[in-house]
Amino acid sequence: MNRKEFLKVTTAASIASLLSPLSAYAETFSTTGKKIKVAVIGCGSVSNSYFPHISKCPYIDIVACCDIKPDRAQKAASTYNIPKWYKNIEEMLSGSKFDLMLTLTDMQVHGKLNRIALEAGRNVWSEKPLANSYKEGKELYDMAKAKGLRIWGAPAVVNSPQFAFMAREINKGTLGNIASAHGHYGHEGPTWSAFFYEPLGGSMPDLGVYNIATITGLLGPAKSVVAMTSIVTPERTVDDKGKIKVREEDNAMIIMEHEKGVLSHIECGFNYFDPYGHLGKGQEKATISLYGSHGNMHMVGYDWAPNGVDLSTMDHPVLQRFVPDTNGYVWQEGASDISKHMALNTEPRINVEHALHVLEIIEAARKSQATGQRIQLVSKFPWPMVK
Repeated sequence: MNRKEFLKVTTAASIASLLSPLSAYAETFSTTGKKIKVAVIGCGSVSNSYFPHISKCPYIDIVACCDIKPDRAQKAASTYNIPKWYKNIEEMLSGSKFDLMLTLTDMQVHGKLNRIALEAGRNVWSEKPLANSYKEGKELYDMAKAKGLRIWGAPAVVNSPQFAFMAREINKGTLGNIASAHGHYGHEGPTWSAFFYEPLGGSMPDLGVYNIATITGLLGPAKSVVAMTSIVTPERTVDDKGKIKVREEDNAMIIMEHEKGVLSHIECGFNYFDPYGHLGKGQEKATISLYGSHGNMHMVGYDWAPNGVDLSTMDHPVLQRFVPDTNGYVWQEGASDISKHMALNTEPRINVEHALHVLEIIEAARKSQATGQRIQLVSKFPWPMVK
């Protein structure tokens, strides 16, 4: 899929998803009249999904946008009635007052930009990953705390009602003693930019991040990681640079050890043909599965766009479908959700400690591939995420 095709389907999907979900979102929460002033850095492909959502959010006032390709920032400002647009982050920080910066750029510069925003006294919502290493991410988190600021990182998969249902069933002991979990997510690889295939890009921070967030969110922090990664397609042709050498993994297998002997496995890559396409619309197969001594449970569809949960237990061995409705959840809601909680002074389910744990797992997977060793983890996050 090329960039033009991707933008066409994602923009159409974003607009369609907003017709009912965002109206439901607005009706569910009564606004206090306070709006969070938001500035967006990065007006490329992912912003085409973000802008329609945040522009309709009752808790957000978009005051500025920025892109190193000024025509993209200017176009976004014109399309969404944004008062000011800028060519770089320094101009935006000095030229506009805002509460929250949304970082939607190439992933390799997330950490640098997030640091600049925090140093300037701004809160941050960052697309994944929020930094290029666990060390860098932890430094950003510590800086934010020291300055009385907040930083959060995508993905927002823990917000879906399907995730909440599965978490509650685990809490109730429906599956008995959980033994294992499996997640998979892949497609044929983006063609619109080289950064996906350059160092610190790769399939894990782009795709595997969703399954890692979902499975650790359900099972709790991982204690250790064993992984193998590879490059299946050594050369690619992309829109912005033509033919390039692939320099980061496009194929990954990750095994995580959790508490109480639970093991989970995630596979992700840029070489997965899927007849349902990048958006997975109409996908009826599970991408997240959990197995226990008394039952098994499966999230239908991609975990960032789930269609339901199938559950089978000893008491009811025939699979039953639960939670077929997303109730307004969409993957691009993270910044809107964070803004709502900032406005209402409440705490979101999404938390930075979880994002940092996911980042450490990705880094550990690469270290495991390089050394052939099991890598012990140090990070934790508040769990269970759903009471």
